[in-house]
Amino acid sequence: MANRDTADDAGLVGFGRYAGPATLILSSLAEGAKHGYALTKDVEEFAGVRLAPGTLYEALARLESQGMIEALEAEDRRRPYRLTAAGAAALRAHLAAQRRATETGLRRLAANWGRA
Repeated sequence: MANRDTADDAGLVGFGRYAGPATLILSSLAEGAKHGYALTKDVEEFAGVRLAPGTLYEALARLESQGMIEALEAEDRRRPYRLTAAGAAALRAHLAAQRRATETGLRRLAANWGRA
């Protein structure tokens, strides 16, 4: 499974249950640097998902430890994060794999269950 190996190399597969929050966070940071509250609001707006603080900060710590994001100098009491080149590559690979899975699922539904 060459496609899965690419995603494995990119690093999101190792996130387990945090892959969803990691994808949302990286997608938010692809737009530019944000602090935790701004990340939460952005994710809620574009994905309709509210990340609990524990989930958010655990995912941020994992992403930072893997070099996918980096913390910037604090502004007041808020610490913004930004996407790194490694994070952009991981997100691109992960989203491409998700796109393939989504397109396959939709194609199979249409072929076997019609369009609803």
